[in-house]
Amino acid sequence: MTAKSVFLAAAATLLAAGAAQAQDFTPKSAGTVMLNTRLSVVAPDAGDPITTLGGAATGLKAEVSDDVMPTLGLTYFFTDNVAVEVIAGTTEHTIRAKGAGADVKVQETWVLPPVVSLQYHFAPAARVSPYVGAGVNYMLFYSEKDHNGFGLKVDDGFGYALQAGVDVALRDRWSVNVDVKKIFFETDAKDRFNGVKSKVNLDPWVVSGGLGYKF
Repeated sequence: MTAKSVFLAAAATLLAAGAAQAQDFTPKSAGTVMLNTRLSVVAPDAGDPITTLGGAATGLKAEVSDDVMPTLGLTYFFTDNVAVEVIAGTTEHTIRAKGAGADVKVQETWVLPPVVSLQYHFAPAARVSPYVGAGVNYMLFYSEKDHNGFGLKVDDGFGYALQAGVDVALRDRWSVNVDVKKIFFETDAKDRFNGVKSKVNLDPWVVSGGLGYKF
């Protein structure tokens, strides 16, 4: 959560600076294609119980680390207000088993979570243009590296996402973007060697800031 707070403060500062320096700008409109390059904090909200395969409690919980990575968003405007965005990026996370007196690294894994969202832009012709969105995502886990005798398998799958953000126009076709997404994703994780499993609600917050360009 600390990383998110720091990043939000930095994004707000960038947003204010962009608004102060903005001059003539290109508004968003039907047919616009917009590319946003962002720096994103991905913060899973895990902490689910780890049980035996038979369902007995182990006293441990599955925790998943945050990560910060560049991401890309490509948006197409069907109308002045309605657009679709495809977001892509990949992050690396550490899965740990934590409990009373225990903190064990289980696995390091990369996650590819593309998101497709349908957006509504409230003021596309304004310099400050907020939007909301909703969509679907797919979580793909790859390049796993197990630790401490574990052999963890985390299932891929679909989830859904809610989104809110704002574009602040700079000079010409450039803009500053701040974007927040909440992704809802539940999966199963099973260890092949130690006979334990967990129902993991990752449900990450994705907090992003960066620059956009309209084509």
